Amino acid sequence: MSSDMTFTKENLDIYLKELAKVFRQLNGSKTPAEIILIGGASVLANYGFRDMTTDMDAIIHASSAMKQAINTVGDKFNLPTGWLNTDFTRTKSYSDKLTQVSVYYKTYSNILTIRTVAAEYLIAMKLVSGRRYKNDLSDIAGILWEHHKTGKPISYEMIDKAVSELYSGWSDVSDKLKNILNEVFKSGKYEVLYNETRESEITAKKALVEFGKQDPDGLKNADDVNAFLDKVQKKKDE
Repeated sequence: MSSDMTFTKENLDIYLKELAKVFRQLNGSKTPAEIILIGGASVLANYGFRDMTTDMDAIIHASSAMKQAINTVGDKFNLPTGWLNTDFTRTKSYSDKLTQVSVYYKTYSNILTIRTVAAEYLIAMKLVSGRRYKNDLSDIAGILWEHHKTGKPISYEMIDKAVSELYSGWSDVSDKLKNILNEVFKSGKYEVLYNETRESEITAKKALVEFGKQDPDGLKNADDVNAFLDKVQKKKDE
């Protein structure tokens, strides 16, 4: 789910706290629930370089009452339908091993445990997703940058292990992203890569929005999008 609604670290905590409260009211206090935040929500919860996300993707382990609780919280705060959803499980970046590599984040109302995805596995997911108009590449750079600053650097070997565990190898990662990752490890210029890629993502998103206004059905799949963005980049370089 993606919309004009933005989630921040502050309101994310408010919504999750209310979700736990409503779920407890509906389901009682004896059966706990677990939600693993994925993608942008996981980045938002753990890092400072990202101040918002429009996606609230998750893996949900809970009784059927959770769906009602999500809808109730959405109605209370005027959030879009499906503000917390599992749609990403139909994308190529999903792996059934994500639950195993998740890490504890917070517990609300002694009933709802929130987990997120560990750094190197988040990077692995972003490499496989590889969307040039979203935050995928800038998230990779931002995660590497923040871990470098805090003295807990992420090595290429850690990422290689994560990609292998989740996806059994690098076949789903583009050569372009592999090259960018290798270059940033050689140079160590994480902040530079973050700023450059974020600017490129913003430009790509604007170009896609403008194209969509003129020809809503012109880009039918990921290959069409990438070909269009290649043309945009070539024109910019010229």
